[in-house]
Amino acid sequence: MAVSVGASAATAQDYWVYLGTYTGAKSKGIYVSRLDASGKLTAPELAATCASPSYLAVDRQHRFLYASNEIKNFEGGQGGSVSAFAVDARTSRLTALNQQSTVTPGPAHVSVDATGKVVIVANYGGGSMVSYPVQADGRLGAPATSIVQHGSSINPMRQKEPHGHCILADPANRFALMCDLGLDQVLVFKLDPATATLTPNDPPFARLKPGAGPRHLAFRPDGLFVYVIDELDCTMTVFAYDAAHGTLSEVQSVSTLPPGEELKKTYSTAEVFVHPNGRFLYGSNRGHDSLVVFSIDETTGKLTLVEHVASGGRVPRNFNLDPSGRFLLAANQESANVTVFRIDEKTGRLTPTGNSVEIDKPVCVAFVPVE
Repeated sequence: MAVSVGASAATAQDYWVYLGTYTGAKSKGIYVSRLDASGKLTAPELAATCASPSYLAVDRQHRFLYASNEIKNFEGGQGGSVSAFAVDARTSRLTALNQQSTVTPGPAHVSVDATGKVVIVANYGGGSMVSYPVQADGRLGAPATSIVQHGSSINPMRQKEPHGHCILADPANRFALMCDLGLDQVLVFKLDPATATLTPNDPPFARLKPGAGPRHLAFRPDGLFVYVIDELDCTMTVFAYDAAHGTLSEVQSVSTLPPGEELKKTYSTAEVFVHPNGRFLYGSNRGHDSLVVFSIDETTGKLTLVEHVASGGRVPRNFNLDPSGRFLLAANQESANVTVFRIDEKTGRLTPTGNSVEIDKPVCVAFVPVE
């Protein structure tokens, strides 16, 4: 059931914080820290060895964790892979279950539907989406759907071809929306949890401004609005969402940079999340190395700038809000650290806690309540 705007956040408690990384000489896979109710984060420890788990997703029951492995040659083929793990919420232990090919290369995002029966992956390198049935023990079945997109947009360096970057089921679990950076489109698919299949909706997509480069999206908890962060022009696009028909209507586009700040070639956006109370929106600016905070109008869904805050490092690729809505953790990829901010739930503003942990190439943050 969707959470209404203004609802209270979950009760504060300790969380396991799973961190996805780009693997190399110093990083070996997925790491885990513990975040306590005061905002203290422990030093990361290796939880699972796997290749470049650049995005992580946990099912709603916190039983299983899925990682998109951003590689190009899984088992000698031309696809990337997605890995399934069982989660022990008492100890933080991850137990490897199985892996499946993503059919085409470069998976950039993975998510789990509300039923926990479907895992969906967006492939940046292959310009495609893939869906998988989830078995009772959390293992992934063979792909149920694989759809490759076609086309291009106006940026000759980044938009010569499709680049799937994010895919999420809507709050009603009837449709899945995918940002395609290469096409300047948010694609919409009908979701069938019983068969783990996705089929193109009618209409099959919503267009964004040419050259925007939609990267990630977030739903307001009540499902009435969708917020798309655009990588190439550093904007946030607001859509009204018709959950009955899976259609999007643009209502606003605003810059993610400070007023008067010139868009530079070194600037790009990365992640977007709505606060659990539905009143605030957060985004990350790489290059500018900041987090942007907006307030959300309850009726129109439109955004008003609240503030920009330094991310506490370089290239904040991903961040996430803990389920209680009290803390934001920013993964700064190039400065090899994760920083903790306290959230003012009345104003949305961020305050650095001074707590930062070191980890090489952190690129994703996911939470599991400690049992």
